[in-house]
Amino acid sequence: MTLTNKRIVITGGTSGIGLEIVHQLAIDNKVIVIGRNTTILQTLRSQYPLLETHCCDLSRPNDVLTLIDNLSAAHKSVDVLINNAAIQYSKKLTDQDYDRSTIMTEINSNFTAVCLLTHGLLPLLQRAEKGVVLNVNSGLALAPKASSAVYCATKAAMHSFSQSLNHQLKGSNVAVMQAFMPVVATPMTEGRGSNKITAQYAAENLLKGIHHNVTENDIGKVKLLRWLLRLVPSVVKRIMVNA
Repeated sequence: MTLTNKRIVITGGTSGIGLEIVHQLAIDNKVIVIGRNTTILQTLRSQYPLLETHCCDLSRPNDVLTLIDNLSAAHKSVDVLINNAAIQYSKKLTDQDYDRSTIMTEINSNFTAVCLLTHGLLPLLQRAEKGVVLNVNSGLALAPKASSAVYCATKAAMHSFSQSLNHQLKGSNVAVMQAFMPVVATPMTEGRGSNKITAQYAAENLLKGIHHNVTENDIGKVKLLRWLLRLVPSVVKRIMVNA
């Protein structure tokens, strides 16, 4: 798909990879940005006159349902839905100061919202000439680490959801794709990991995947991870535990 003159909805568009995607798409497309930071949303509207923004807390399912109603009332069709927003808590469940309230926040933001938005906007995607659902995933969906257990689980769930939905939509005008990210230099990963790719590089390669209709787009070191999982899965999984 050529990303020109398209109507594109993106979540988490106010920082990290999402913000870079907005910068790369907003000149030539009608971009609808979903985020929580009202200041950045306002700045983006000033920078890109055609941009549309919606403030929404994706950890609150009722707010997501309201967002879907608003988008459905305002638009007859959508060409691309990019489910990019995610949060990650690095604590272990065994830590004494683990906050159990973060469990639902993480699951709702990373997975429930993806399911709700995909279902809710599917009628708009089906009205497009060609629709795309692009789920931004992580290499941790393929091999989880010891910390951030809930985050890893939500990414594994997203992977399964994407594969099942692809089967459901086979033969339709809507394609389901995933972009599997390595560690990216974003506010979410600040202080964690090394040898990170930039958000700009991540966004560029994600968009190339849409352009070339790549169902599972492994970016950066995820290519190596996928290859090693085929050859020496037990070794790779042991290494990834402490990633």
